[in-house]
Amino acid sequence: MQGKVCLITGATSGIGLESTRALARAGATVVLSGRDKGRGEAALAEVRRTDPDAKLDLMLADLTSLASVRQLVQDFQARYSRLDVLLNNAGLMLTERQVTPDGFEATFATNHLAHFLLTNLLLEQLEASGPSRVVNVASMGHHMGSPGYLDDLQAERGFSGIQAYNNSKLANVLFTRGLTRRLAGKKVTTNSLHPGVVRTGFGQNNPGIFKFLIRLAGPFMLSAEEGASTSVYVACSPELEGVSGKYFSDCKVARESKAAQSDEAAEKLWRKSAELTGVGQ
Repeated sequence: MQGKVCLITGATSGIGLESTRALARAGATVVLSGRDKGRGEAALAEVRRTDPDAKLDLMLADLTSLASVRQLVQDFQARYSRLDVLLNNAGLMLTERQVTPDGFEATFATNHLAHFLLTNLLLEQLEASGPSRVVNVASMGHHMGSPGYLDDLQAERGFSGIQAYNNSKLANVLFTRGLTRRLAGKKVTTNSLHPGVVRTGFGQNNPGIFKFLIRLAGPFMLSAEEGASTSVYVACSPELEGVSGKYFSDCKVARESKAAQSDEAAEKLWRKSAELTGVGQ
């Protein structure tokens, strides 16, 4: 990874932070993206505490805002001429329906739409830097995603936090499928993955019983470092050079859900995402 540049969303804690640490140790320059400046600077300090020579940078972005995603791209391209790995890691789960400033359901907007926009805006730079990789952190929860979700992306007919999350993870895998087709013949690959059930701050932004249950399950979950292993493997393993359109779990190719294997669903999601973001058409 010497001389290579990686951009990671949701990089200031949990899996994103441990992915940052691993890729920096491998020699890459890692750009951390997060919402909060204080947490971002604390993340930089944490990595440098154990790896003082790590090449790191911090760029702020709120993935609930498409304007903020566009600004992140502008900031990145003003500072870096190449991009070798885009690790779409950030994820959100809410127990109550929330709407972003753009008018989108927040889980869908953060977990899928922001990464759809970010990836498409950076594709030219990824192609120019090839061979390069787009890595989408999904979840085994995508197996419980509903294909009918594509007709109600904003969860206006009814909202369940768990189902909205699972649906967004299905979107991650379908996005990877649609992107694979569009990258055919180019020096950019894309894959998705399940990191495992990981003990991080995930879900702690929710009040009440859900937050309590997440904490209760903590001792039975993987550490953030263990959870990052598949992300890092897919991002930089030499044996995956040229491998695209796969779904990984525990550093091995795994089987997607039947819904995630549908080219028709992947294209339907792509068309709707392109309409909402204005890119990828």
